[in-house]
Amino acid sequence: MMTAISVDDIRRIDRAEARQLAEREFALFSALVGELGREDWTRPTDCDRWDVRGVVLHVLGAADAQASPRELMHQFRRGIPLNKQIDAHHWVDGVNELQVRERSHLTDEEVVAQMTAVGPRAVAGRWRTPAPLRWLPVPIGPPVGVKPLSYLLDVGFTRDVWMHRIDIAEATGRVVTPTAEHDGRLVADIVAEWATTHADDFDLETEGPAGGRFRRGDGEHVRIDALDLCRVLSGRLPGEGVLAHPLPL
Repeated sequence: MMTAISVDDIRRIDRAEARQLAEREFALFSALVGELGREDWTRPTDCDRWDVRGVVLHVLGAADAQASPRELMHQFRRGIPLNKQIDAHHWVDGVNELQVRERSHLTDEEVVAQMTAVGPRAVAGRWRTPAPLRWLPVPIGPPVGVKPLSYLLDVGFTRDVWMHRIDIAEATGRVVTPTAEHDGRLVADIVAEWATTHADDFDLETEGPAGGRFRRGDGEHVRIDALDLCRVLSGRLPGEGVLAHPLPL
């Protein structure tokens, strides 16, 4: 049995590490997309509105916006009004919808090529954001609340790409091979933030290469695969007990 550490002692991801994780995650996501066979693109995913192709087009569109302030403004200007046309649950849903719609004409080969090219530009764009803009308040929604834009630029967008890589792997029967250095750091940081959104004690043992054991007080002991934990917290899988506390990912 692995040794538990206090959730308060989890080393949070700083900005320098965040950039390395972002670059690595885009590379991993693009590599997975490049492996997709023709039959994979239409498989359903845990994201109710999207098949595999829809997930990839969303990630591509979001990366395009991160790489270009002009594209970002275009997506907000044209995307927010779409919330009235779709079953929107969050103000960003319309933006996500626009990302998919405006790239639906691309061939699979074009999607792969563009996804491979945009990752480095997206990370560079995020890290070029001027300091005053990094502090702009962004309503993330419950239970996170309002966060500065830097929350998304540094870790939020990377978590999104990472979770969608897991979505695609689950949908297509591919095996995600996590590492402690990359996936484990994302999982630990997610656990640290999740613990700030509720007051329950817990003894959380996450299994696999990305796993660890994290504790607060003498609460419920839970053993779960590290990647499945994040699928539960994000609502992709059902959660009970302390795992009923969600965290949007």
